[in-house]
Amino acid sequence: MSGLPRFLSLSLLFAFTGLVGCRSTSPAPLPTPASTLPRPALAPAPAPQPVVYPVMLGIDVLEATGFRAIAGKKVGLLTHPAGVNRRGESTIDVLRRAPNARLVALFAPEHSLSGDVKASVNFEDVIDPRTKLPVYSLHGKNRKPTPSQLKGLDALVIDLQDIGVRSYTYNVVMRYAIEACFENGVEVIVLDRPNPLGGFKVDGPILDREWFSGVGAYQMPYVHGLTMAEIARLAASEPGILAVPESVRRKGRITLVPMRGWKRSMRWPDTGLKFIPTSPLVRDFPAVMGYAMIGLGCEYSGFKHGVGTSFPFRGLTFKGVTADRLIRDLKALNIAGLSYRKITVPDAAGKPKEGVYVDVSDWQAWRPTELSFELMRLACRYDPPNPFLKVTSVQARSFNIHVGSTAWWTALKRDGANVNVEANIAAWRNQALSYQQLTRKYWLYN
Repeated sequence: MSGLPRFLSLSLLFAFTGLVGCRSTSPAPLPTPASTLPRPALAPAPAPQPVVYPVMLGIDVLEATGFRAIAGKKVGLLTHPAGVNRRGESTIDVLRRAPNARLVALFAPEHSLSGDVKASVNFEDVIDPRTKLPVYSLHGKNRKPTPSQLKGLDALVIDLQDIGVRSYTYNVVMRYAIEACFENGVEVIVLDRPNPLGGFKVDGPILDREWFSGVGAYQMPYVHGLTMAEIARLAASEPGILAVPESVRRKGRITLVPMRGWKRSMRWPDTGLKFIPTSPLVRDFPAVMGYAMIGLGCEYSGFKHGVGTSFPFRGLTFKGVTADRLIRDLKALNIAGLSYRKITVPDAAGKPKEGVYVDVSDWQAWRPTELSFELMRLACRYDPPNPFLKVTSVQARSFNIHVGSTAWWTALKRDGANVNVEANIAAWRNQALSYQQLTRKYWLYN
């Protein structure tokens, strides 16, 4: 296939087995008279049945197919605590028992292999105390696996749970890892996982290339609607996405291990899987929704997500503004699919602290990023003339690498409380839908 990296046949990874029953043609025996039937014994209580989930993750499919994708190979694994199979067992342990492969190194994304390092905090290489394997940090002195770290590997397995949002760094570290593997002749194997927001929601501005960074490395909408394997397929197939020469991209080897049973209409609760925290503040599915919904709106605006230490990415506060006033002002915005309620929780000192909890009352009507941009405009009313004029150059860069739109930043600084949120949202909506149509050919699921 000209211009495309070589993919291992996915048919092996989609194989299913089944049983076909046979219908007997022998005549049925006559019924035994009731008087001659033995007295029925008390039936034993049925044994508890294991939970059957509708979704098999990539790691489950890899194991179900006899680990064929890694047979005979020395592999590294890029993962984190949410990298588990559907029984909750770590992918590390699953790969360690693969009969014809050898796990020799671990790689850790932001938040570390343990998952407890705060956002943006760097950490060093370590030896995993449980497995005694080296753990190479990809959020420290290097963000991209080095040639020495990849030396001796036949393949790098990637098993990371993303949350469907462009600025969440796991899709970025995957891109860097693919680039490094292609440059060093190492195969990439991506074990797929659900997009918790489903595969149909796309929303928010597309990232301008000038703002590419460790929190955004694809020209995609803020809410992108793809799974990790679909992003990998796109990046490895389209010229100009990976920062490698075309000759290197074309020779790159990538194997995708799709899920079974996942559909694009599924949100996380529909999968039947337990949500494992993907980072210290994204502890559950409500936080996943909130990250997409209010995360950008809390970038240097004066709004804070959470109420005290409770409800990260779902609670809202603004210094000097009461919860009652905030609810009144939010309701006046008439944002489709949202409702608001006042909550009171203890702060760090044990005193009651009020805030607003944002509920998604209509999933279909909900446009995930709309609230964030309304919060930016509202912040200009609460802190006139414009809190975004006060930011430092470092803060401005941080804002832009997350939001991704130079045009929005220019308009927000210039117009403040009069910025035209509606026109921008309409334009971004059209761009996001166009992006979705262009990337449909890389979908692995309907």
